[in-house]
Amino acid sequence: MTEAVASGAVIDAARASGRAALVGYLPAGFPSYDGGVALLTAMVDAGVDVVEIGLPYSDPVLDGPTIQAAADAALRAGTRTADVLRTVEAVAATGAPVLVMTYWNPVLRYGVDAFARDLAAAGGAGLITPDLIPDEGGEWIAASDAHGLERVFLVAPSSSDVRIAQTTQACRGWVYAASTMGVTGARAQTSSVAPALVDRVRAATSLPVCVGLGVSNGAQAAEVASYADGVVVGSAFVRCVLDASDEKEATRAIAALAAELAEGARHPR
Repeated sequence: MTEAVASGAVIDAARASGRAALVGYLPAGFPSYDGGVALLTAMVDAGVDVVEIGLPYSDPVLDGPTIQAAADAALRAGTRTADVLRTVEAVAATGAPVLVMTYWNPVLRYGVDAFARDLAAAGGAGLITPDLIPDEGGEWIAASDAHGLERVFLVAPSSSDVRIAQTTQACRGWVYAASTMGVTGARAQTSSVAPALVDRVRAATSLPVCVGLGVSNGAQAAEVASYADGVVVGSAFVRCVLDASDEKEATRAIAALAAELAEGARHPR
């Protein structure tokens, strides 16, 4: 059994040192099981503080075309939930905190308490659940409490102050602030409404607030780091792999992007 590192503690430590944490995402099994582990490890080596491992799902309604393409490739390669948990264990061995980001249906199908048990046993820090709201998450809240896992729920620019208060109260570890309304994907500019959303979240909780959706380069990471506790990057990492001719080239591209983003997160502007 791998001992989990708490992602909230890592983000808090970054905040205390005057910088933002870098949170990096890739789906498990992409472009292969071994290749995915190698890429995630390269991300950590190049400066990613917290790892999000996606559980590939056949109906990713919140994901844009880039992450959908990666999830489709992982599913075609035969990636299953057991492979996701094996990936968690392999990446957690680096010492970085590892969370799984998943739609709720695969967890229900696996069994909520069984998933929490097996995620904790693999060294996972917790779960990010983009399509689960706290009102409907009683079973997950109980299971995560029982197995000592972090719960990361999402808030959005459209969230009311009441909803933000309810959501942050249910979170453990940190809060995920979706900077835009819409699906995932790298964007030319960061969100103009995200700073105000972070302020609203901070009025409701002392938990760290990480901002995701759209960051793709070091300058954008530095901009988000100026007002958020963590910078979440997914599609830009996936694009490195999709554009590479082979896994060796993908590893070089992933490491270079992680280093650039980490530099930005460490020097807010």
